[in-house]
Amino acid sequence: MGIRSTAGTALTALRADLAGDVFAPGDAGYDAARAVFNAAVDRRPAVIARCADAADVVRAVRFGRDLDLRIAVRGGGHAVAGTALGDGALVVDLRRMRGVSVRPGAATARVEGGATLRDLDRATRPYGLASSGGCAPGIGVGGFVLGGGTGRLDRAFGLAVDDLLGVELVTADAERVRAGADENPELFWALHGGGGNFGIATALTLRLHPLPEFSLALVVCRPDRGRDLVRAFREVIAAGPDAAGGAVLYTTGTPAPFLPKRLAGRLVCAALLTYAGGPAGLRRLAAPLLVLPHEAEFAGAVPYADAPYLPAAPPGLRTHGSAECLAGLPDDLVDVFCARALTMPEPTGSRYVLVPRGGAGAAGPADRPVAHRHAPWLVHPFAMWAGPAGDERAAAWVKDARADVRPWRTGAVCLTLIGDEGPERVRAGLGVGNTLRLAKVKRRHDPDNVFRFNHNIKPV
Repeated sequence: MGIRSTAGTALTALRADLAGDVFAPGDAGYDAARAVFNAAVDRRPAVIARCADAADVVRAVRFGRDLDLRIAVRGGGHAVAGTALGDGALVVDLRRMRGVSVRPGAATARVEGGATLRDLDRATRPYGLASSGGCAPGIGVGGFVLGGGTGRLDRAFGLAVDDLLGVELVTADAERVRAGADENPELFWALHGGGGNFGIATALTLRLHPLPEFSLALVVCRPDRGRDLVRAFREVIAAGPDAAGGAVLYTTGTPAPFLPKRLAGRLVCAALLTYAGGPAGLRRLAAPLLVLPHEAEFAGAVPYADAPYLPAAPPGLRTHGSAECLAGLPDDLVDVFCARALTMPEPTGSRYVLVPRGGAGAAGPADRPVAHRHAPWLVHPFAMWAGPAGDERAAAWVKDARADVRPWRTGAVCLTLIGDEGPERVRAGLGVGNTLRLAKVKRRHDPDNVFRFNHNIKPV
């Protein structure tokens, strides 16, 4: 729905005041500005304010509050549920705010609210430093970190949210505040998993870790040999150091780096073993994988900023995914996982992933609102398809994949990997014991629930 004519003056003033860009229905660029990663999301915001800096964010929030608009926040725009947009809402678009400033002596980085994981990785690379990043380079740093996401260096360095040193926010009252260990400490605690419920993060300060070398091994086999590869990967992780991580998955679609073109469009099983170290140590770890019958392999050092984690998704596809935390990975669960993979939707990049956890990620602070920390494995069914005709099949496949693993799940949830699955799943992601405390923080900083396009925490 469009802005009412009575609000035209306010919209004109916003266009004049904002250093960034403003889009409303009918404007050139509006449709491009409202497109997100999930092509199934087709929402029509009242206004999109593409902010150039924190002062713009303040102006945009004031505009939204004056007109009593709901406010959505867009960083990377990767959320499965499309929470970066809202019909008839104001979208505060942070994509022009992508700066990353590294202080190598302090091993920290200040990351603006619209920066992606690719921006962060490339900024830290010249200094031999890294953050515990996510599973796709286009994911927004703010949503990933504040939501307590899981990434490819969790086992080596801990969860990225554990490295959060400070946050600069614009609140629902359009005030700029800071949160850190010694400034607004209760708000700072809530930001360790509570996501965008408490304000718009215009910048985050993160601790970085030395990463002079990074290497990976990729072993790709036919799907009928997947059980052997999954079990071998499980044993490599169990016997290996915390510096080892990665994923084992079934996938289809366009060639990823190191995947031969002849395998494009075919269902394959792949083990991606990552190692926070050099290629010699990697090859010793990967030996049990490399001796199995396979179709393709790679093992060697790669720049961390350019290293793949999961195959790149073709653009313009509809997506739907979920996740479950697992108490272990016994053989009978491996069998169930591999059988479900054979029913994966059409070959356009869908994936069914097992991710090893533990290590430094499990050893982090236990009092944070991140309930998935202690799960040793995580399963992530993620469907991608072209066109609405595939909607029903994809949703059913993800639902069936979740049902398959019910006997082994812990009940915890990694919220950054799921869509809108209801308040019970949100509580399971935050931890039941943390939910009331978070609701009190929400009441103090956003009593009207202005920021509700998220895994929402309602104010007490």
